[in-house]
Amino acid sequence: MPAPRMSATPLPGIGVKYDLTTREHEHLSVIAHRDGARTVNVYRSDDPDACARSLRLTVAESAALIDALMPAHHSPNLLHTTDLGLVAERIELSSVSHWNGRLLGETRMRTDTGASIVAVLRRAEAIPSPAPDFRLAGGDTLIVIGTREGIEAAAEILGRE
Repeated sequence: MPAPRMSATPLPGIGVKYDLTTREHEHLSVIAHRDGARTVNVYRSDDPDACARSLRLTVAESAALIDALMPAHHSPNLLHTTDLGLVAERIELSSVSHWNGRLLGETRMRTDTGASIVAVLRRAEAIPSPAPDFRLAGGDTLIVIGTREGIEAAAEILGRE
């Protein structure tokens, strides 16, 4: 049985689109909006580029669906960031970013937004808890945690060219 195929596409200013092709060659996508909402799209089987149904979910509805698809009841130590009013998000640093080649501390991220960069993914390496003297590079994926507003402000700062 072939494995399902999944791909992710950044949608600047919107979020990330995840496309899934099932083992039965059905196509669906989920758009993870920056505000926490999700849009689920199901495509027609006779025309995989034509959307048959689109469903917009609120943050709470998305969390309920995630819980139904992957219940975490068995893991009491699992951090549910939505329960705490926090979110974690990946933000990619563009090669033309103002911050490419600069030190993390220069962004004043935590001071100005309250959000924290808790890890950096660079090529096949993960750098946990980067220090203020960590030098950012275009193509880095920053794992940022904070309030929704803090994450939005962080994305705006990191997107500066």
